[in-house]
Amino acid sequence: MFSPKLCVVLPPADRAQLAQVAVNGNTPQKLALRARIVLMLADHIRPSHIAQRLGLSRNHVHYWMRRFVAHGASGVLHDAPRPGGRKALTPEKVAAIVTATLTTTPAGGTHWSTRTMARAQGVSEKTIRNIWHQHGLQPHRVTRFKLSKDPHFVDKLRDVVGLYLNPPDQAVVFCVDEKSGIQALDRTRPVLPLAPGVPERQTHDYIRHGTTCLYAALRLFDGVVFGNCRPKRDSREFVRFLNQIDRATPTAEVIHVVLDNLSTHKSPRVKTWLRRHPRVHFHFIPTSSSWLNLVERWFGEITRLRIRRGTFESVASLIAAIEDYLRHYNEMPKRFIWTKDADMILDKIARCPKLLNAAH
Repeated sequence: MFSPKLCVVLPPADRAQLAQVAVNGNTPQKLALRARIVLMLADHIRPSHIAQRLGLSRNHVHYWMRRFVAHGASGVLHDAPRPGGRKALTPEKVAAIVTATLTTTPAGGTHWSTRTMARAQGVSEKTIRNIWHQHGLQPHRVTRFKLSKDPHFVDKLRDVVGLYLNPPDQAVVFCVDEKSGIQALDRTRPVLPLAPGVPERQTHDYIRHGTTCLYAALRLFDGVVFGNCRPKRDSREFVRFLNQIDRATPTAEVIHVVLDNLSTHKSPRVKTWLRRHPRVHFHFIPTSSSWLNLVERWFGEITRLRIRRGTFESVASLIAAIEDYLRHYNEMPKRFIWTKDADMILDKIARCPKLLNAAH
């Protein structure tokens, strides 16, 4: 059966030009290859045979055949115009994106995402991500703060920070607090163990068996923690814990205790105990300033490493787990070192009202 051959009509002038390009040793190889393709098509050689001889695909041969038909020899010997690189954003556009991130919110939303900002500004998501990274912008994050209203904030701050940075000679500093309401939570189904590609899985519902209160005293010198679990938090239990600290400290050393303003820490029972133990001195942190008590940092560690993901079938098992953590922690205690002096903290706090006034 007859099948037509695809070929091109090559004027003599174009044939001579392409033939010279094909045999010239100084011609770039890509131009010589194009010239040979067109010359072979003009000689009625099938595109499939051309592709086989030159080691090309048939689509490649058809492409240059169409280019020659559309633009002639110049379309074969010269590359098509290209769009060039992506235009860089102007400083004005970058400033507009930063300003919009800082001063506006999307319609119906509380904060921008890279996608919503990219649609609003008519740029790519990657561009928004790069600009936010360069300017330290994180609209997806939010942190919380609270300013203390304690009228004696400065005096208490300097007192406690002074103990941390320059503790007295022949004295021991303890950071004391209670972590109350620790729940003994048991899952309604067995925990599914960790597997490759699959995290440990727990049911979202739980059984609450009860709570306990952890009294803890962090010794500033070496990071050792004295801990004791009690059923509730009151003055009687607090005095018992103070007796434990007193017995664990050599009698020749003065005891300084950093603690918060909880009412049980100032009850008549506690005041009576302090009069009987003159070597013990209390240092109260300002109200709403739990960050100033170093034992809170340790509470975060035991919560993250032992309590939050734990499964406890009773309060007794919860207490046993806490005591086990205490025992292992005190084998290699970690000393928490305070680094900021009072003036640095006060300078940072002084900037907060300015930021609040600017925000409003």
